[in-house]
Amino acid sequence: LPCTHSGTGRCFMTSQNHGFAVDTNSLPADWKILFTNENDKTNEGIIHKSAPFFSVQFHPEHTAGPADLECLFDIFIDAVKSYKTKAACVIDDMITEKLKYVPTIHERPKKVLILGSGGLSIGQAGEFDYSGSQGVKAMQEEKIQTVLINPNIATVQTSKGLADKVYFLPITPEYVEQVIKAERPTGILLTFGGQTALNCGVELQKSKIFEKYNVNVLGTPIQSIVDTEDRKIFAEKINAIGEKVAPSAAVTSVDEALAAAIQIGYPVMARSAFSLGGMGSGFANNEEELKTLAHQALSHSDQLIIDKSLKGWKEVEYEVVRDAYDNCITVCNMENVDPLGIHTGESIVVAPSQTLSNREYYMLRNTAIKVIRHFGIVGECNIQYALNPYSEEFYIIEVNARLSRSSALASKATGYPLAYVAAKLALGIPLPIIKNSVTGVTTACFEPSLDYCVVKIPRWDLAKFNRVSTKIGSSMKSVGEVMSIGRSFEEAFQKALRMVDENVNGFDPNIKKVNENDLREPTDKRMFVLAAALREGYSVEKLYELTKIDRWFLEKFKNIIDYYQTLDAYDSGSVTFDILKRAKKIGFSDKQIAAAIKSTELAVRKLREEYKITPFVKQIDTVAAEWPASTNYLYLTYNGSTHDLDFPGEFVMVLGSGVYRIGSSVEFDWCAVGCLRELRNQGKNTIMINYNPETVSTDYDMSDRLYFEEISFEVVMDIYNIEHPSGVILS
Repeated sequence: LPCTHSGTGRCFMTSQNHGFAVDTNSLPADWKILFTNENDKTNEGIIHKSAPFFSVQFHPEHTAGPADLECLFDIFIDAVKSYKTKAACVIDDMITEKLKYVPTIHERPKKVLILGSGGLSIGQAGEFDYSGSQGVKAMQEEKIQTVLINPNIATVQTSKGLADKVYFLPITPEYVEQVIKAERPTGILLTFGGQTALNCGVELQKSKIFEKYNVNVLGTPIQSIVDTEDRKIFAEKINAIGEKVAPSAAVTSVDEALAAAIQIGYPVMARSAFSLGGMGSGFANNEEELKTLAHQALSHSDQLIIDKSLKGWKEVEYEVVRDAYDNCITVCNMENVDPLGIHTGESIVVAPSQTLSNREYYMLRNTAIKVIRHFGIVGECNIQYALNPYSEEFYIIEVNARLSRSSALASKATGYPLAYVAAKLALGIPLPIIKNSVTGVTTACFEPSLDYCVVKIPRWDLAKFNRVSTKIGSSMKSVGEVMSIGRSFEEAFQKALRMVDENVNGFDPNIKKVNENDLREPTDKRMFVLAAALREGYSVEKLYELTKIDRWFLEKFKNIIDYYQTLDAYDSGSVTFDILKRAKKIGFSDKQIAAAIKSTELAVRKLREEYKITPFVKQIDTVAAEWPASTNYLYLTYNGSTHDLDFPGEFVMVLGSGVYRIGSSVEFDWCAVGCLRELRNQGKNTIMINYNPETVSTDYDMSDRLYFEEISFEVVMDIYNIEHPSGVILS
């Protein structure tokens, strides 16, 4: 609570009738104890029995917890003062006055133009099909006509029956102006089509097209978008609220870049402004490397950012939502397993964060809310931090004032439909008015609670190209990603590795050989080199020095490899119930166990069924079982004791297409969604099994039951045996 003496500390308060003792020896050295008596004279370290209240004053950095409503304590103090002076005071009115916020809301549009993201590219894939589809859905619910521009035919959002009108045209200012001229929309949504739509919107604003045709930009104002994208303005705005960005300089030529690097000090990171997926970015240790990088980057953008290198720091992300009435929530916080230096789209990401202390979590959360308010963002935004692993020092890396791949992941990880909510917020609807579509009874103005662990792993298809480096870094190369859900990190991590590549059994130490260079300089197969190193006896400390992956994650990886060695001591005849159960709890598949005990997958499955070791079906309900939920959003785990729902049978099971790869992408999601829709039209109940967080098919309202699970013989058969569907559609 705010301290009334200094305005910056915290107070604990009690009435004069409560006994209270403080052991001053156990307090931090810089805490100061003040006891205030009736005459308002302060005496250090003395408790007055007659004191109406006392306070323990200390520095804010010693506290952890949300500080959203600290102002209520000031109201309480004012109310006490008013009572003493016999002045009239109504606390309800005081609270209303303090929290009052006058929003800027445009007239509600009758017709809205939505810009899609165009053709798929590295860094911009099916997640914008998902966000655009949600945006259209939200507009239709509000009885607003929708016009969509997207030339990508292999998307769900361009299918018949979703948007009222679809233009298959390039997303460029010239074509968008022609559509605006013909359709005369009164509002436009720019944040649902990724960087392509944003850049197009910025150009249209500069050329005053929106002004000419009287089109309002809904949600986040254009200026806020420019402020977050232009690195120079961004740094100035962040510094204005007392927060820090990494020391950097915005330059427009190679010579300026070299001069900036000398001032900042090598090593540095160079990256283009207004670019997608870290295009044209990289690290430079000397002048020669920077020259090469700067030439490349300036071919993508006319502004280049030279940043101080923070390689080895933790990378943490928050997804934040704000409405036009200044209500702010953080929907999901995520932590990259890989340290800073690898693009977040290339990193293994875990939600919720696993290695942050409570104080670090709230420190970053409070900053995220402060930033989104300062930039005036309405809707959803993603904020990325660099956090020093040895202290609480942190820098803000970037703010994305739009929906992104991270927001698709956060939506699927929490069950909170970010794109749908962002579309409603863009219309000026307040968060407390929007329903939580998963529980059906609570509002959207809440922060989801996760009673499970989510792991995202990217997929690279680098083997399909000749002479392409397998090193991964600050520029994206991955073509897709998977998301797994488990009740332990090990369970979720091993599931995810199998989802990325069906030929992998899990965290397998036999795939790659130990190579310290691959551990220092990450490649797409670094995880398997790490597994081999653990098998060879490398210590957690040594691996931390090589990889800078947090020791907590390394210990979890070690648990898996140690259990491999435990399984090696058994054969198919000697495996006990406890050994098998423990293996399943830390994410071992039947095939993986079979390889370790020199048996077959079917034999292990048969043994498991004899022992009655079968998975339990759990719901994602966004509120960690605090409220009853009728959700259909499900996953399997061996770390449970009961199912969360009943299985009446007679569903039709549809298998999704899994991870995007070269040759299999969003077009198969279009097929799966078309199949689900037609089954629903025919009155059939549907089950979808898929694990790709970027897709429309893994949206919570596309099927009657959604299993976010592996598409493998073992898992599909487990679900089949639990659900007893009337049929399965594979094509």
